Amino acid sequence: MNPHTDKTSQAQPALGKAIRQMRQSQDATLETLAASAGITPNMLSLIERGEGNPTWATVRGIAAALDVSVSTLARAAEKLEDA
Repeated sequence: MNPHTDKTSQAQPALGKAIRQMRQSQDATLETLAASAGITPNMLSLIERGEGNPTWATVRGIAAALDVSVSTLARAAEKLEDA
């Protein structure tokens, strides 16, 4: 099995999990974070479950709504990928 392909397949769920953990640590609901990020709660739910494939603009919007940098969000996701 190609280790790069395997790691890539873990990227979406890890990003979603990082977003969910940050959102919950801030006591934000799906609805409030989605509204702040400019997306629907359904889209945020899909992303958090690793089923959505967010655009770069969406990732930037979510990071801004969480008041973190995209790189902070990416580092959190990478830690979860390796876990």
